[in-house]
Amino acid sequence: MSAESGVSTFRDSGGLWEQYRVEQVATPEGWHEDPKLVTDFYNGLRRQLLTKEPCEGHRLLAELEKSCKVSIITQNVDDLHERAGSSDVLHLHGELFKVTSSQNPNDPHQIRTLKADEWEVKIGDKAPDGSQLRPFIVWFGEAVPNIERAAEISSKADVFLIIGTSLNVYPAAGLIQYVPEGCPVYLIDPAEVTIPAYMPVTHIKKGASEGMKAFLQMLQQ
Repeated sequence: MSAESGVSTFRDSGGLWEQYRVEQVATPEGWHEDPKLVTDFYNGLRRQLLTKEPCEGHRLLAELEKSCKVSIITQNVDDLHERAGSSDVLHLHGELFKVTSSQNPNDPHQIRTLKADEWEVKIGDKAPDGSQLRPFIVWFGEAVPNIERAAEISSKADVFLIIGTSLNVYPAAGLIQYVPEGCPVYLIDPAEVTIPAYMPVTHIKKGASEGMKAFLQMLQQ
């Protein structure tokens, strides 16, 4: 979804994992080895995000709230859904503009939202518990705190829409298993995606924005 806003993706060709090793910037071990490198990496992502705007796909999802309840579960760590106007957004992998304790990252008392003019975190900036501030990002090897809530939301869906994912990244890819029997499932992605054979899915082979237009037309039929 956010690729259409010009945000660098992680896994696609030319993505961030081709510029940095995962172990360096997205694991607890990388943080302990070189916290300055990790801090600078996420500072760079924040600086980039400040120059981006929601794409039409973001805006169409937000617009859909006028006619029905929309709950968004995202693997993206940006705030473009919120900036587009969506009011119910669950971030599975953390939020780029939040920082937290490096000792107790999921303690809500340690989590702080950065303002647009204070996006740069420095070594020496402390959380309330006195530890170095780290990004509020779920790194590889860490638990995904919101996955149970995401599963509950999925289990109550009347329509389940998947946008721009390979269905290979777990545990998020497993959420499709919680969709109620008979619930229509749509997938927006221009690429071929391996879909479970037992799961009837309508694949809209378009990008996020054009795919959302097609999806909304299908809903109206």
